[in-house]
Amino acid sequence: MKQIRIAYIGGGSRLWARGLMSDLAVESDLGGEVILYDIDYQAAVNNATIGNLMMKQPNAVGEWTFSVSKTLDEALVGADFVFISILPGTFDEMETYVHRPEHWGVYQTVGDTTGPSGVFRSLIMMPMYETFAKAIERICPHAWVINFTNPMTMCVQMLYHVFPKIKAFGNCHEVFFVQKILARALKEATGIDAHRHEIQINPQGINHFTWINYASYKDIDIMPIYQDFVDKYYDVGLSGDQWVHVGPFGSAERVKLDLFKRFGVIAAAGDRHLVEFLPHDWYMKDKAMIESWRFFLTPVSLRKEIKQRGNESAERIAKGLESVRISPSGEEGILQLKALLGLTELITNINIPNQGQIPNLPLGHVVETNAVFRRDDVKPVFTGNMPEIPAEITMKHIENHHRLLKAFDHKDLAYALEALEHDVSLSHLSKSDIKAMFDDIVPRLKPYLTYYSNTKLIKL
Repeated sequence: MKQIRIAYIGGGSRLWARGLMSDLAVESDLGGEVILYDIDYQAAVNNATIGNLMMKQPNAVGEWTFSVSKTLDEALVGADFVFISILPGTFDEMETYVHRPEHWGVYQTVGDTTGPSGVFRSLIMMPMYETFAKAIERICPHAWVINFTNPMTMCVQMLYHVFPKIKAFGNCHEVFFVQKILARALKEATGIDAHRHEIQINPQGINHFTWINYASYKDIDIMPIYQDFVDKYYDVGLSGDQWVHVGPFGSAERVKLDLFKRFGVIAAAGDRHLVEFLPHDWYMKDKAMIESWRFFLTPVSLRKEIKQRGNESAERIAKGLESVRISPSGEEGILQLKALLGLTELITNINIPNQGQIPNLPLGHVVETNAVFRRDDVKPVFTGNMPEIPAEITMKHIENHHRLLKAFDHKDLAYALEALEHDVSLSHLSKSDIKAMFDDIVPRLKPYLTYYSNTKLIKL
């Protein structure tokens, strides 16, 4: 059994940390220790208790110990792998940048990647990731760093911006779901019941705005099958009239189907992510339009409730009042570790700087494509050029990422305001409206924006 050490930044996480612990519990080829670090120390302590209890379950085959570090530096000592899964700021700040824009008719479905939320969340995140990157460079420069935090593209970009030689990539499960949709289309057309892993695809783009121009099952081209599938479900979506039961984190995927009709390529992300990258008038002009396209606006209040329930559950487990359960996440993080350790080989989608794998996007900018994992090596798969119109929209978002990096480099929020003025989803607003929104939100985030000391736009 291969022994390794994992440092987990954000080790008090309710979602990703629990998933990792479950995945480690059922993995027989790896063992070692996981060091949890979190600014919420008690949350990390509870997770360490839960992780150690998981290893005692009858169905656990992994041999892992979980402990807690009070400092980032201590957690990183001797790390072979570093996982990062944090919430930049708190849900109170998220509630501000997700819901305050509604006063200007701007609705945000997820609120963690692009639009006003992506801008402000990036501003909060970047100084934090500077700290992480510098600590990794100083303490464990050869460790592989796996990011799960959103905004994914900007998080990974910041790691490389601060520490260019870092071995980092970002994980997102968005294409897993589109593979399941493609498997469904294949089964309905042919009767073949394929697992998503058997559906070969060519993802290309940036996180949550990734496109697929190739889909295959063995010798079967799925693209024409998907065309018929789109025609079949276009009017009602993949859930039909039951779409209201997919929950506040779901959708009927009607936007995905519409985008295929527009561009002839498959949008990989769920509708709630996709619409935030696109012009306001396409799908989110008002709540009536949102309902007609059958996707949900997820309130931050619900995220707060879920967090509270997770905290209460963790406390009960730690006190022995609730049994612990092993629930494998379905993610590929452990498969990636095994491949990087030379135990297997893997091809999967990740977010890393563009080395030419997407020729018509800028070199060095973080993009999402497939990559080949081998012993201590990750090589992106060449995808070819993105289709023209998706590439044009993608470039607008990439240009905004560069503006945000300038805000960090110059410690000046003027570049963030410029990013808002160029955001695709705000193109219907006047500059005065965007400035009013900016001036309304910035003071509410004051404790998390003190890094930007050179700004003259607003008194912090």
